[in-house]
Amino acid sequence: MARVTVEDCVDKIPNRFDLVLLAAHRSRNISAGAALTIDRDNDKTPVVSLRELADETLDLPELRESLVSGLQRVIIDDDMPDEEEQAPILALEHGETQAVEMSEADLMRAMQSDRDNGPDNRF
Repeated sequence: MARVTVEDCVDKIPNRFDLVLLAAHRSRNISAGAALTIDRDNDKTPVVSLRELADETLDLPELRESLVSGLQRVIIDDDMPDEEEQAPILALEHGETQAVEMSEADLMRAMQSDRDNGPDNRF
């Protein structure tokens, strides 16, 4: 049953890698509670997502944008001021030194956070 759906989808989305990414993303959205655009007909979620792609009931540019924004690690915030508009971050740029009081518990949490989130734990 799903083979016919995949063959229909390849006509709509020729790049199989894009097809897999979009279908998987749509399947996750459906599992999270997104509204269906076709009848389920006792099909599982991946088959429903493939049928939606084959029937072109989805807005593909919007689905792609949702996929890309979900995979981004850095989110660009338009409300953030540009670097030129920001005040200098380091006090040393002004020749000032400021002592920052930090409790021992805060210092331990910061050090443990640095240790736990090191480059070895990234994938």
